[in-house]
Amino acid sequence: MSTTLDRRPDAGRPSVGTLRAVALVARREFRTQVRKKSFLVSNLIILIAIIGGIIGYSVFSGGDDVTRSAIGLVGDQSLTSTLESTGKQVGTEVEVTDLDEATARAQVESGDLDVALIPADDGSAVAVTESELDAGLRTVLDVAVAAQAQQRALEAEGVDVAQLGATTSAAVVTVDAIDPPDPEQGQRVALSVTAVILLYMQILGFGMYVAMGVVEEKSSRVVELLLSTVRPLQLLWGKILGIGAVGLLQLAAYGVAGVGTALATGVLTVTGTALAVLAGTLGWFVLGFVFFAALYAAAGSMVSRQEDVNSTAMPLMLLIMAMFFTAFSAVGNPDGTISTVMSWIPPFSAILMPLRIAAGVASPGQIVGTVVLMLAATAAASLAAAKIYQRSILRVGKTVSWKEALGR
Repeated sequence: MSTTLDRRPDAGRPSVGTLRAVALVARREFRTQVRKKSFLVSNLIILIAIIGGIIGYSVFSGGDDVTRSAIGLVGDQSLTSTLESTGKQVGTEVEVTDLDEATARAQVESGDLDVALIPADDGSAVAVTESELDAGLRTVLDVAVAAQAQQRALEAEGVDVAQLGATTSAAVVTVDAIDPPDPEQGQRVALSVTAVILLYMQILGFGMYVAMGVVEEKSSRVVELLLSTVRPLQLLWGKILGIGAVGLLQLAAYGVAGVGTALATGVLTVTGTALAVLAGTLGWFVLGFVFFAALYAAAGSMVSRQEDVNSTAMPLMLLIMAMFFTAFSAVGNPDGTISTVMSWIPPFSAILMPLRIAAGVASPGQIVGTVVLMLAATAAASLAAAKIYQRSILRVGKTVSWKEALGR
């Protein structure tokens, strides 16, 4: 059986300014959350994990160190420069050491050398290896030995090799790529995935905090005492702003710790992009959270027990999950049709636009346009949620359905 406590909107309520009332409720919600021992400990552990994980990755990934193949060159060392220049050209850099044949063979057997190269008088060479040559290293040896033999043959015919090289140096192929590869793509993808996951978790998690807080106050009848001092909408927006501030603070801490550590260790080198993604993620969290928090508050006001909140919050959870999977599927193609179109549709904008900003495919016009649309959608959702909250917060008993709440 559902009952509604009958009271006039301002009966017995002290006169409190709207902004002051909202600020008081928001401060109460903020302090309640951040003073929880579980909140402090869990966030400290997560921050340590973020910083430690990035430092560990930078150490064990080897950074930008280049692995060089070790070659022991026996006898004539004139082939050294040719081997090194050829290695750079084909992308397999080599380190050449002058050794005698016995030492070179011994180091190949012990694994200290990848190959021992023994040139012959006729221009050929023998490559001594433990088992088989890597394809890249084999290419370096073949090209270098052939180039050395060709140079000697030209010199034997009286050709000035230096002059020939200067004459033919301009005869090269210049690549004009229509769609050149983005050297920062890997880092942009990592930033995109991180932004999507963080926004999904923060919006879903703190949205549920709002709903659970509302239903907790309603089930314990605390809301009746609060509404004797403040109006329903003041209580609603104070709760949203207070819990939202906690979520924003937490997200900012994660973002600053992650981006700062990644830039300091060299894991991230795209400083401007990283800072833009951090700022965009924080801004879009505010828009996405307010949109969903108002609706989550309405969902919480429609039930009288915490175990029933999932039934009214389920449509919101499904919508957030749809946003997440749409964004995740667009990570590989952030400029595709689905990503471009859905990023204009609130509330999908809240997750897809940070992804597109990270990928570098969002123009300033698109960012401004989607923000305006998101603000309009948030205003509409907030009005609907406020009506539901006002109608349902004092109704005790059976769960109020969305159809019933919206249809009254």
